[in-house]
Amino acid sequence: MLLLVKNVDLYAPEPRGKRDILVGGPDSGGRILAIESEIDPESIRFAPCEVIDGSGLLAVPGLVDNHVHISGGGGEGGWASRTPELEISDVVLAGVTTVIGVLGTDGLTRSPEALVAKTLALREEGLSAWCYTGSYRVPVRTVSGDITKDIMFLEPVIGVGEVAVSDHRSSRPSHGELARIASEARAGGMLSGKAGIVNVHLGDAPSGFEPLRRLVAGGDLPASQLLPTHCGRNARVFEEALEWARSGGHIDFTTSTVPAFVADGEITAARALLRARSEGIPTDRVSFSSDGQGSLPLFDASGKLTGLTVGTSASLLEAVREAVALGIPLAEALLPVTSSPARMLKLPRKGRVETGRDADIALLEPGSLAVAFVIGGGRVLVRDGEAVVRSAFPSRGSR
Repeated sequence: MLLLVKNVDLYAPEPRGKRDILVGGPDSGGRILAIESEIDPESIRFAPCEVIDGSGLLAVPGLVDNHVHISGGGGEGGWASRTPELEISDVVLAGVTTVIGVLGTDGLTRSPEALVAKTLALREEGLSAWCYTGSYRVPVRTVSGDITKDIMFLEPVIGVGEVAVSDHRSSRPSHGELARIASEARAGGMLSGKAGIVNVHLGDAPSGFEPLRRLVAGGDLPASQLLPTHCGRNARVFEEALEWARSGGHIDFTTSTVPAFVADGEITAARALLRARSEGIPTDRVSFSSDGQGSLPLFDASGKLTGLTVGTSASLLEAVREAVALGIPLAEALLPVTSSPARMLKLPRKGRVETGRDADIALLEPGSLAVAFVIGGGRVLVRDGEAVVRSAFPSRGSR
């Protein structure tokens, strides 16, 4: 079955004007077959074809969420604060078609084996998914016992992470330990053609980016091999992140947040992009990720913990909306959630709406950027704002 999306205003993510998009179904590889100013459905005679009228809608690349606790996260508030596994309906309703799974603070009750299994389960359900090997603490936990082996021989594994530094919850890894992790990840990536990237959790400690700067100071490891995340958590870390990007590194900003974090000095992802843009930092060095399924603490006016909420991929589009409201053109606001992370993670068929690429497309309402349709790998995942895919065992509250 083919899909023909008619009369959309295409952002590829660059604005391309009114276009028709012909898409191959999953049984034929799920690729974009043609993008034209007009494609006549009557001319398509080689296979059955469903027509989706996209009049009045924006077509954008399916979003790439590069940091999600797909097998569950949290746990920092006690046993009952462990968050649930990701449900595919919640992700696709956010316009997301690609996720990268990570382990969080809890690398004991959550395992890299379970992370790989969840990655493969999400693929079966219709999502594009990859994951990192390793864990928050050092020595990192892997499936095979070796970082390079995991990256080389486990197809879903594209790097290592999230490894925590400058954080009271980390294991305070030494320079030598971090250097070995980065070198083994790089070797695994080179030998397998993958990114081999190290996703680095940055905490609040005064050391900030110093462990990362030491790694690249020797000159044998490029800054682009490391992906520091949570780069907007406070003003000091943010300024260091901008300097890291100026030197050629990638920086990632977390979109899931709560008002208390922002009041305490967190820089939102949208405002981070605005500042980076104003300083001439190339936007392809900036990405957004949701930290989905990670726990977010809620505090009362006295600072007492009153509860926990869960990070969500829906925060990606919220950040894009905020960026547009701040005056950033939509095409640029989309970069940190489409082509930039896809390029950084060496996912060549993701992040753009182009002939030959994977048919991952979100159709959005103009203005509100509400999700109307989502196509993933040539399959309709969301239709008229309703998810048509579900996890095998959805929770009662899932949509």
